[in-house]
Amino acid sequence: MAPKLVLIRHAQAQHNATNDWSIRDPPLTELGEQQCRELHEHLKQTKIGNEIDLIVVSAQRRTLQTATIGLDWLIKKGTKGKTSVNTKTTRQSLTTVVVIPSANWQENADKPCDTGTPIKDISKEFPQYDFSTVDPSFPDKTTNLSQNPYAFTEKAIVARGQTCLKELYSRPEKVIAVVSHSGFLRTAVCNRMFFNADYRVFDFDEEAMKERPGSFVLKETEETEKSGGGMGRSDVGVFGIVPGDFPPEVEEEAAKKVARVDDEATKQKPST
Repeated sequence: MAPKLVLIRHAQAQHNATNDWSIRDPPLTELGEQQCRELHEHLKQTKIGNEIDLIVVSAQRRTLQTATIGLDWLIKKGTKGKTSVNTKTTRQSLTTVVVIPSANWQENADKPCDTGTPIKDISKEFPQYDFSTVDPSFPDKTTNLSQNPYAFTEKAIVARGQTCLKELYSRPEKVIAVVSHSGFLRTAVCNRMFFNADYRVFDFDEEAMKERPGSFVLKETEETEKSGGGMGRSDVGVFGIVPGDFPPEVEEEAAKKVARVDDEATKQKPST
């Protein structure tokens, strides 16, 4: 059976508070850290929160911080001694929830605030996590746009969303938490709005996937859908891609450029 997903948006970061998109890979604000603690206290009291057995997190600073603070009771479980009723002996059971940093769940745009920090540097800030599986091209979004899976184009981002869901669909865990970004979650993953440090719970929609072979589709649980997220802070409804979310596709822009050149050449051609 496919896992249930707990999708979480990062808490407030500096660029959210200041509208300064020039801040490179911004950290959380003090309010953002408080939002993480509120998320922690809320999820820790829920059944779904305590069933999380894998955490996938965008390799950007604000998402890593959100996971570290907001999900720390899962990350820090460590080993616990369990006493067998029959043998009266103590056995060690590893209950740590693994955290997997990922380039695939990074934010859409190529502005500084949405561009991550090189792995060699961000891994030093979060030495408790294993970055060895993060795509070594991270955080590049601008090289070879037509083939870059992280390019800021609608085609690349929608495809990346499907890649993310495909990877999770076949995993053995029952409940997976993902800490990501509002733009990517809305446009490429689930068509929902997320307030800072809010979460929503989804199942894979097997019926919809049968009607759309090869596609991975999510269906939100009634509880978080009706309440506007688990924290009740997000807008209710379905929100897909809208004009302005993405720049023109690379191919479309190139075609327009050729058309403009041809048109200009036609205008300048002398009449006979």
